[in-house]
Amino acid sequence: MFAMFRRVDRYLLLLIATVVLAAVLPARGDAAIWVDRGVNVAVAALFLFYGARLKPEAIWRGLSHWRLQALIFASTYLLFPLVGLAVTFAFRGILSSEVRAGLLFLCLLPSTVQSSIAFTSIARGNVAGALCAASLSNMLGVIITPILVSQLLPVASGGFSLGALEDIAMQILLPFVVGQALRPLIGAWLLRHPLLTMVVDRGSVLVVVYAAFSAGMVAGIWYQLSPSSIVAVLAVDLAILAFVLAATTVVSRRLGFSTQDEIAIVFCGSKKSMAGGIPMAAILFPGHAVGLIVLPLMLFHQAQLFVCATLARRYGARADAVMTGSDEPEGRSGVAPA
Repeated sequence: MFAMFRRVDRYLLLLIATVVLAAVLPARGDAAIWVDRGVNVAVAALFLFYGARLKPEAIWRGLSHWRLQALIFASTYLLFPLVGLAVTFAFRGILSSEVRAGLLFLCLLPSTVQSSIAFTSIARGNVAGALCAASLSNMLGVIITPILVSQLLPVASGGFSLGALEDIAMQILLPFVVGQALRPLIGAWLLRHPLLTMVVDRGSVLVVVYAAFSAGMVAGIWYQLSPSSIVAVLAVDLAILAFVLAATTVVSRRLGFSTQDEIAIVFCGSKKSMAGGIPMAAILFPGHAVGLIVLPLMLFHQAQLFVCATLARRYGARADAVMTGSDEPEGRSGVAPA
């Protein structure tokens, strides 16, 4: 038994423990406010560290790597919407209209920023490319997602918000710029202490998981459907995630991308942002059962964190094995086998 536990990914155990903590002791009232502030601090620290560690020429390479950016954009705003349309058509008469609308809405959202980049870093991928792709996805998503929703789902109002752009600038771009400014002072020191960056990488994901699951518990989203319906929605979410992970992996390899680029494509191209999705849902679906509409997103968010945490560790272990000259783990790194 102890040997079995030693083989279990410790980070995955931490994620499970975080979910259990949020289920037993969800943040409410003033505590929820402090948790949200903690999320903001964690995200700001993450991007300040990335700004201090990344060379300006690496950032420029990420921005100018148009093939990588185009493939991530295509996965986020072309592949996902097509999958969403297919799923909602396939489950007519099986899932409620609100849940099917939620599944399609999920597929129209931009990628995450924080977890996409954190997992790319853990997996030893192209962090600069991931940073540029995820940030652009979120900024463009403020415009693209409401347009797609207006064309594919019945809504009563638009959802463009300059406030969303301001939030992205304050939480992501400003800390990153500050990090770039501080790079001559602390960049070399951070590179000599990778444990600190790893703690911020993985700790920020744990904080986001606790905040997200806690908010779902307080809002009662988990109690609005029967257990069997929740399991069905989760199964559909997992199928969507597995398909996109497999598609991005296969396409990136067929197109000849490096392993580092493949990692950025897989993690940025398979994510959906709950932080941006829930506020958008409240604006785009006035008078509707918003709780049911965002339920697929809540479940998908948890699933993508667990699955991608395991996948990132698999990529990272393979990279470590190559660097140390040891034998490569069985199978080429990619979507973890079932």
